[in-house]
Amino acid sequence: MFKKLLCAFFGMGLAFSAAAADVIADMHAEMSGCETCHADGAPSEDGEYEAAQCADCHGSLADMEGSHAPHDGMLVCTDCHMVHEQEVGQRPTCDNCHDDGRTGN
Repeated sequence: MFKKLLCAFFGMGLAFSAAAADVIADMHAEMSGCETCHADGAPSEDGEYEAAQCADCHGSLADMEGSHAPHDGMLVCTDCHMVHEQEVGQRPTCDNCHDDGRTGN
C-alpha cells in the first residue's frame, strides 16, 4: 500500500512540474533579472522603455515576418504578448482585435 501511495504522489508531482511552464517574463528574468526588460527592475508608467527593450533584442515590428510587420507603427509588443501571463512558445491569438479567427504567426 505504501508503494502505491508513494508512486501516486510521485506521479502527481511529475504532472504538476510538467504543467508549470515558464511564462515569457520568467524566461527573460533568468537572463539578467527584471532589469532585462525594466529600467531599475520596475515597470515604466507608459511601457515605452519595455517596448524599446523588446526591439533591441528581437528587432522592430517592421523587421519581423508574419503578422508583425503589418502592425508596425500601430502596436507595441505588449499589446499582443502578455509577457507576465503567456507561456514560452505560446502564440497570441488575434481575436482581441480581429473577429475572424486569426492566430499569430
